[in-house]
Amino acid sequence: MSDELPELRSSEGPYASEGPRTPDGLRASDADRERVAEQLRDALAEGRLDMEEFEERLDATYKARTYGELTPITRDLPGPGAVAPPPVSMVKEPAPAGSWAARVVGGEGSSTWGIAVLSGFERKGRWIVPPRFNCFAFWGGGTIDLRDADFTEREVVINCVAVMGGMSVIVPPGVEVVVRGLGIMGGFDHSEEGVRGEPGAPRVVITGFAFWGGVGVIRKLPKAERQRLKEARRQEKLERKAARRELHDSRRELHASSRAHAHDVRETHREAMKQHREAHREAMETVREAMEEHREARREERERRRDGEY
Repeated sequence: MSDELPELRSSEGPYASEGPRTPDGLRASDADRERVAEQLRDALAEGRLDMEEFEERLDATYKARTYGELTPITRDLPGPGAVAPPPVSMVKEPAPAGSWAARVVGGEGSSTWGIAVLSGFERKGRWIVPPRFNCFAFWGGGTIDLRDADFTEREVVINCVAVMGGMSVIVPPGVEVVVRGLGIMGGFDHSEEGVRGEPGAPRVVITGFAFWGGVGVIRKLPKAERQRLKEARRQEKLERKAARRELHDSRRELHASSRAHAHDVRETHREAMKQHREAHREAMETVREAMEEHREARREERERRRDGEY
């Protein structure tokens, strides 16, 4: 046996160390490849992968030798126990209450003007308010309803010109209103001006001119919110009615229980009185029998005396 130590591999060979090893460079085991394959099968069953992608990734999985080659295969797939993102809704629902950021959508408005000549116009429901909306009414009227509308900017201008006509601007709670219109033999409503807006809510500036006409500003709750409050009040009313009915029923039961108890007490008293009368009658009968016996004894004694027995 040779006493010489075996020679070490040259640092320039294929397995030479080039510094600290990283996890991506470590060899993958059969169990590691099988775990990735199982994740791919789950993705195929859930519809995340089609058959062609599944076959390509499965082939790459069984050919992979290191963790670095396995990682990209499932990088875009959720791992075991991952929470799925919320489902995508295909129904355009109103923004949640107080979410003004979701209602400032940018872009262009869906309607930029409205005209009413001996007639009327309306802008309401889900529509997009432009940066400036111009409207004109002559012997007519118009309604600009912003309660369910989205806004292109945080500050929009509603320019109203009313000649022997009228217009109404309806805003939801939380929106700041600024009125800068001029009225000649007419006027602009300033009642809602100065109300502090909510953080992030749009600012509505109402300008224009009114001659023998008027522009009103009304603050109303959205229809959905009014319906919700109405339903809440109805539910509260039903709960109060149910509580009153329950209280009435409990009082009725208590009254019935009291009446039953009083009836039982009366029956008990009546039974006791009956027993007392029976006992008294029996006692009187006993006394009467004793008196009869006493009278009979005295009569016999008188008869014996009369006959000379004493």
